[in-house]
Amino acid sequence: MKLTLIAPLLAAVAFNSHAFTLSSSDIQEGSRMADTFVFQGFGCSGDNLSPQLSWKDAPEGTKSFAITAYDPDAPTGSGWWHWLALDIPASTTQLDQGASGKLKQAHEMENDYGAVGFGGACPPKGHGMHRYQFTVWALPSEELALPKNPSNALIGYMLNASALGKATLTATYVNE
Repeated sequence: MKLTLIAPLLAAVAFNSHAFTLSSSDIQEGSRMADTFVFQGFGCSGDNLSPQLSWKDAPEGTKSFAITAYDPDAPTGSGWWHWLALDIPASTTQLDQGASGKLKQAHEMENDYGAVGFGGACPPKGHGMHRYQFTVWALPSEELALPKNPSNALIGYMLNASALGKATLTATYVNE
């Protein structure tokens, strides 16, 4: 008897729940990024602009967001961090194309190129296709608890340890 009452309730809750999602008018899941989002330097010639990103249905209790762009295919043994933007206010649900460097209420960290902000795609020439994972992280605090000058690996660890949820969009790039 209890099961017959609980099953419809669970179905209703599942039907009405919304998944935390990330989308972009600039990049699409599994598709090659335009040169607009490619690094200028290291043998690459692009505009080095961060893509437009939009997200919705953040988990309850979200007090801030973080955005990362990460290449797990970089030949480093530890991947390559292209962008780390932290402490984005919970009222923010999108960033325009080229927003990196202009985020007034967020903290952009140093990427693996050694510069603060977005550093575009730039796999080694002839290295094949690389994946670029753009992730928005929903966080339970207004600021991510980090020591001064944290490594990108530590930031990644703290995001994974504290996130209420995350949504990822993976684009690709080949430097032929």
